[in-house]
Amino acid sequence: MKNRFCEHFGLTSPVVQAPIGSASCPELVAAVSNAGGLGVLSGTWRTPSELRSLIRKTQALTTRPFGVNLVLAWDMTERVAICLEENAKLLSFFWGDPGPHIPVVHSVGGKVFHTVGSADEARKAADVGVDVIVAQGWEAGGHVWGKVTTLALVPRVVDAIPELPVLAAGGIADGRGIAAALALGAEAAWMGTRFLLTREARVHARYQQCLQEATEADTLYTERFSGGWPDAPHRVLERLRDWEQAEEIIAHYSDGEAIGRLSSNLPAPGVTGNIEAMCLYAGQSVGLSREILPAAQLVAQLSEETHTAVCNLWRRQGTIS
Repeated sequence: MKNRFCEHFGLTSPVVQAPIGSASCPELVAAVSNAGGLGVLSGTWRTPSELRSLIRKTQALTTRPFGVNLVLAWDMTERVAICLEENAKLLSFFWGDPGPHIPVVHSVGGKVFHTVGSADEARKAADVGVDVIVAQGWEAGGHVWGKVTTLALVPRVVDAIPELPVLAAGGIADGRGIAAALALGAEAAWMGTRFLLTREARVHARYQQCLQEATEADTLYTERFSGGWPDAPHRVLERLRDWEQAEEIIAHYSDGEAIGRLSSNLPAPGVTGNIEAMCLYAGQSVGLSREILPAAQLVAQLSEETHTAVCNLWRRQGTIS
């Protein structure tokens, strides 16, 4: 795949693994990057020392580029500094103003990604120096910044900032979706839900099973799981119809720490309790995600599916003409 984004970052596949919170880990991120995509490590909810350790572990597993995502709903100054000290110079920002961090990232030759929900936001981000824009549609799983669908948003953002690469996020889970995003002018797809169904993803097996069983109609856009991150809409699986009836303590981590009802934490391996009452982040593309694969195999499959989708489109056009 040849476009300015893929060529600049040395990618052979227009696939970016979204940070997916605590489900991201060095093994997943490195596997995606080694396979020719771009892995992204979530850094917001790690302590500074944990973040430093995770970056080093990822670097031990890959020599290829990978990103670190930071949510700007909180002060990320210390974590930005840690990333740059550890030579992790590809920073992805979300949910806030990236402007104050851009000069220091650029001063060491780093690049800044920023997620937006409108063309106006994209233009403002470009004007303050962002290098790559992620256009996140309303279909996305996890926390959702805007309210415009991917199909409507991506071409608007592409038109607003022709000087920058745009990545399409939300509702994309296979090569057909990637091909559609490329047709809209995006240069890669930013995919989260699909990468939850990989062997490397740090998620509970029951969570993965719920994802496999879900359809496109089984997600809910809500602010219900606001514990730890208030006023932040998100999309989850609607497994338990009445969360309010769940026990105050619904589960426990492997170390015995309690997990309260409506916590924003997703179920990690080793959690015990009512998994289906926890926050099961998922986008509307979830119905397209069935098989659990190694991340490298998934990247290869997505690349092949994208190529096939584009070729099939040309064949159909030839038939029609």
